[in-house]
Amino acid sequence: MPSLRPSERRIARAFLDDPVASANRSIAELARSCDTSTTSVVRFYKRIGYARYKDLLLDLTRQTTREEVESASRRAAATGDIDRDDTIDDIIAKVSRNERLSIADTAEALDRDALATAVGFVLNARRVDSFGVGASSFVGLDLQQKLSRIGHTALNWPDAHAAITAATTLDESCVAVAISHTGATDTTVKFLSVANDAGARTIAITNHDSSPIVEIADVVLTTAARETVLRSGAFGSRIAQLMVVDCLFIGVAQASYTESISALRRTYQAVRHSKTIK
Repeated sequence: MPSLRPSERRIARAFLDDPVASANRSIAELARSCDTSTTSVVRFYKRIGYARYKDLLLDLTRQTTREEVESASRRAAATGDIDRDDTIDDIIAKVSRNERLSIADTAEALDRDALATAVGFVLNARRVDSFGVGASSFVGLDLQQKLSRIGHTALNWPDAHAAITAATTLDESCVAVAISHTGATDTTVKFLSVANDAGARTIAITNHDSSPIVEIADVVLTTAARETVLRSGAFGSRIAQLMVVDCLFIGVAQASYTESISALRRTYQAVRHSKTIK
């Protein structure tokens, strides 16, 4: 603060006093609230090391989210486990805390280069096959539905035998996505291995970067899910996996923005129209 000019100190104070509100202001809005110019705002964020205003806001949002989660965490039990005597309020606080941390930690840990590579694989694939067991199967279904809505051929296999059989039909123009929290589920590893042998590009979504599935996959998208005694596997892992799938889908949709927006509008209209048919 002492090294900043008076107008810049007012901007800094605005961020410190109310980071949430400041993170939601445009440059012009922030300048007006601090009784200064947009030039001063630009000079401020560059002085503290940012090339772009939106990068400052992104870091600020991440940090305030982390602090809010940690504050909620301190109010809940230290472990986050559900106790016998917990109230409904305690349960809500602990579940929301762990799921928010799973998302925040996954966002921090997710390899950006790996995600970009995975987006390229899916974008150019003739067909995308996904497979997972249990809760991971629902994550694969979510990926299939999202990709289908923007015109990509995507299949999700709920049955292990069907998935492995389908994997043998893939080739170098296809992508196989295996989803496993542990990265060690036998049938999921087998599915990706068969797809890899068939020549397909392979993507693994897992919480463990030293698991068997990692040795097979061309690209690994690592989650950072938090689990507790009563919330094993199917809770934090599912939330983190869905977040990764959303990032993958948005990356693909953005890369073909015009076509994706057009497809989303058409599918929305089709579903909306079907509701009016008696």
